[in-house]
Amino acid sequence: MPSRALFYGVCGLLVAGGAAATVAACASMSTMHGMPMPGGWTLSMIWMPLCGQTWARVAASFVGMWTAMMIAMMLPSLAPVLWRYREALGSAGRKRAMSFTLLAGLGYFAVWTAWGAAVFVTSAALAALDMRMPALARAVPLMSGVVVLIAGALQFTAWKAHYLDCCRQAPGHGHVLPSSAGAALRHGLRLAVHCSCCCAGLTAFLVVTGVMDLVAMTAVTAALTLERFASRGERVARGIGWVVGGAGLFMIARAASLI
Repeated sequence: MPSRALFYGVCGLLVAGGAAATVAACASMSTMHGMPMPGGWTLSMIWMPLCGQTWARVAASFVGMWTAMMIAMMLPSLAPVLWRYREALGSAGRKRAMSFTLLAGLGYFAVWTAWGAAVFVTSAALAALDMRMPALARAVPLMSGVVVLIAGALQFTAWKAHYLDCCRQAPGHGHVLPSSAGAALRHGLRLAVHCSCCCAGLTAFLVVTGVMDLVAMTAVTAALTLERFASRGERVARGIGWVVGGAGLFMIARAASLI
């Protein structure tokens, strides 16, 4: 079907563009020297303005990078969901099915963009506190390990199973398919809320281990895509939980050895 080939072709271009923008941002950040902190870790300069920069510019740069990263990471698992949504609209006799699908996609990534802004504000505030409070800075490696351990444990919870099931459901399951542009946008927003809840642990892992780390980004992308489309998604999620939890324990042990 030509429309299907066109749809996936556009999605592929968006993924490639998001990945290229993310790699370029990571390469740019790699030229910036971090600030050594008490506790043996380095504070990234991504959370604060450099000479001549304003907070608004730094925040906009991060949110733009975050959005590009989310397109590259989330669209591979989102694209089949959006296509099934478009087919459901068509089979239900809806007109402008592709336009509604586009609006749903825009709503989806609007939520992830908002999460990027929240991550920046929180991380920038913590970075400022770390610079002013050496005792807090020394505890960061240990706290990071605890966060990663909790992220791994979250993979085993009913919360995770519920939202993973929501993300794996066919479009229209339990909901009336939209018949207006506003309803299509709300559908995308709801899908993104379910997805962000499902990905809460993996997102926390990414932020803590290095939001500009390409290896971490690739690993998280593979993990969330696999748990969405594997025939036994919950079992895969628990397997990922063991790996993430193990990483958290390693981080805690390493941090404790340096105290």
